[in-house]
Amino acid sequence: MRTGLIIVAGLLLLAAGTILGRLFAPNFPNAPYQSTVGFILLWIVICSFNMWVGVSKAGYAVAEELPVFALVLLVPTALAVMVRWRGL
Repeated sequence: MRTGLIIVAGLLLLAAGTILGRLFAPNFPNAPYQSTVGFILLWIVICSFNMWVGVSKAGYAVAEELPVFALVLLVPTALAVMVRWRGL
C-alpha cells in the first residue's frame, strides 16, 4: 500500500513540475527540460530517503528494500522521460 502511495505522490509531483514547465515556457524556452531534470533529481533524493527509512527505521534489509526502491524510482522517472520525449 505504501509503495503505491509513494508512486502516486511521484506522479503528482511530476504533474506539478510539468505544469510549471509549461507555464514558464513562453518566457524561458528551456523550462520544460529543466523542470524534468529537476523532478528526476528531486525524485532520486525522495526515493533514497524512503529507502533509508525502510532500512533504518522499519528494519528491512537492503536486499528487500532495493526492488521497492527500483519500482518507486523508475515508474515516475520513466513516465517523466516519456512525457518530455513526446513533448507534452
